[in-house]
Amino acid sequence: MNTTIRPMNESDRESVLEMMRIFYASPAVLSNGSEEIFQSDVENCVNNCPFLEGYVFEADDKILGYAMLAKSFSTEFGKPCIWIEDLYIKEDYRGLGIGSQFFACIEEKYKNVIFRLEAEEENGRAVRVYKKCGYEVLPYLEMKKINE
Repeated sequence: MNTTIRPMNESDRESVLEMMRIFYASPAVLSNGSEEIFQSDVENCVNNCPFLEGYVFEADDKILGYAMLAKSFSTEFGKPCIWIEDLYIKEDYRGLGIGSQFFACIEEKYKNVIFRLEAEEENGRAVRVYKKCGYEVLPYLEMKKINE
């Protein structure tokens, strides 16, 4: 299958939102998100937000999945940090190398950065792909606080 990885655009909105709803309801993600957050994420991806980039994976005019990258700086590593926030591939298209192709694409685009991502241990298939692509497990306890 010849898969194209391209920037997300406005015409992808409904397809991406549908995939986000499935992804965030799955055991691969700890939080369920919300429609408001999903809309905001897509809005930022398609409107050139300097902190968030969206991509879609496409073949034969069908969207097979999507990804979102968040940009920051890591003082721990002393370089820009690209967080792979979302990486979702529709079930029928998993195992075809799309994830690995995406990692190769962003590694070509972003040099001298640290890539980071989160994965649920139960998502063994994804963890195997990440390890195959050179990602290492970090022994961190991650904490959060939402201040509204």
